[in-house]
Amino acid sequence: MLDSFAGSAGGVHGLNENYLYTIEALQQALSKLEANGFIALTRWIKLPPRDSLKLLATAIEALERSGIEDASRRLLLIRGLQTSTLLIKNAVIDAADIESLLAFCESRAFDAAYYPGMPPSQANRYNRLASAYFYEGAQALLGAERDQFLQDYKFSLHPASDDRPFHFHFVKWRTLGELLELRQRGGSALLETGYLTLVITLLLALALSLLLILLPLFLVNRNPESAATSIGFGKLRVLGYFGALGLGFLLIEISFLQKFILLLHHPLYAAAVVLSSFLVAAGLGSAFAQRFAGTLRAQRINAYAVLGIILLGSAYLLLLGPLLQWAGGWSLAARMLLSIILIAPLGFCMGMPFPLGLASISIGAAPLTPWAWGINGCASVVSAVLASLLAIHFGFNLVILIAMTCYLVAAASYPMATSGEARAVMIKTSIR
Repeated sequence: MLDSFAGSAGGVHGLNENYLYTIEALQQALSKLEANGFIALTRWIKLPPRDSLKLLATAIEALERSGIEDASRRLLLIRGLQTSTLLIKNAVIDAADIESLLAFCESRAFDAAYYPGMPPSQANRYNRLASAYFYEGAQALLGAERDQFLQDYKFSLHPASDDRPFHFHFVKWRTLGELLELRQRGGSALLETGYLTLVITLLLALALSLLLILLPLFLVNRNPESAATSIGFGKLRVLGYFGALGLGFLLIEISFLQKFILLLHHPLYAAAVVLSSFLVAAGLGSAFAQRFAGTLRAQRINAYAVLGIILLGSAYLLLLGPLLQWAGGWSLAARMLLSIILIAPLGFCMGMPFPLGLASISIGAAPLTPWAWGINGCASVVSAVLASLLAIHFGFNLVILIAMTCYLVAAASYPMATSGEARAVMIKTSIR
C-alpha cells in the first residue's frame, strides 16, 4: 500500500496517476511470473467497496487480455478488518491453494471474499459487514452480467489503463447528488474532494477567463482610434488563433508529462525532463520563426509547423507506448536522452505559431496585441485544468487528439493582415 488509510478513504488520491494498478502493468507482471507464481496486491478497505473491487476488475481484464479464458480459476480475494489482498496465480487455483487460504483465514480471523467454487456461507464470517459486499461484488464481476454491474454500481469500477491510469477515481456524476445529501450524515468520505476541487477550479478559470478576455475587447471597441486600426482584421480570428494555441500547447505538454512517467519511472524526473525539453525546444522554434515574422511567408511557415505537429503527434500516438516499454530497462541517463530526442522536434514546431501570429497582429492591428497575449494566457490556464479532467474520463490519447485539433483550428484562423498598408509593411519586411 502506497498511501495512508486516511488519505485513501478521503478520496484525496482521485487525481493521482498510478501505473502500478493498470491493466498493462498487471499483464507485464504476469508475464514475469514463473509457473505457479503469485501476484499479491493489498489495498485499504473502503465501504461501500470501491478500491478492492476495481482492482479485481482490473485483474480480470488483464487475465482475459493475456489469453486466459476462465479468469475465475486464477484469482483469490481475502479481507481483514482494514485491508483486502488480491492474489493472482500464474496457473489454475487447485485444492491445496484453497486449503491453505482457508487455514490462513481461520487462524488470523480473515474473511475469504472469493475463491473458485466458494459457497456464500464462507463469506462475511469474522469481520462482519451488513452484507457480504466483497463476495457479492466478486461474483458479479466474474459473472455474465459484469458490464451491467459496472454500469449500475454507484461508483466507477472500470479498470484503469496506461491511457487512463486513475485507479483511485471512483466518481460517477449520476450519483453525485446522492453523495452530497449524505455528506451531513457522515458521508463526506464518499466524496472525492480532489476531483470536485478540480471541477470547481475549471469553472472559476473559465469564468475569469471570459471576463478578462471580453472586458478588454469592450474597451478596445469604445476607443475610435483602436477600432479604426483593426478594420478588416477579424477579432474572432484573433480569439480563435491564440485561444487554440493556448489550449493546444498545454494539452500536449501535460499529456506527454504523464506518458513519460512510464519511461522515466518517477513524476519528478518526468516533470524535470519533459517540461524543460518542451520549453527549450519551443524557445528555439520561436527564435527560428523570427526570421519569417511579419513577412508574406509567415502563414506558409505556420502551416508547415502545424503539419509537423500533426504528423509527430500522430506518430507518437501509434508508437510511443511500445517504444517506452521497450526502453524501460535502459539506464536513467539513456532514458532521459531518449526523452529529449523524442520531445525536441515536437516542441520546436509548437514554438513557431505564437510569434508568427503575434508579428502579424502587430502589423495589422497593433492595439489587439495585448489582447492576444491575454487570450493565450487565459487559454493556457484553462487547458492545464481541462487536461486532467479529460484524461480522467477519456484518456490521454484523446487529449492529444484534441490538442492537434486545436492546432488545426489555429492554422485555419491565422490572423493575416489584409489592409493595403499592412500588406506593404509585410512586403517590405520580406524584401529585407
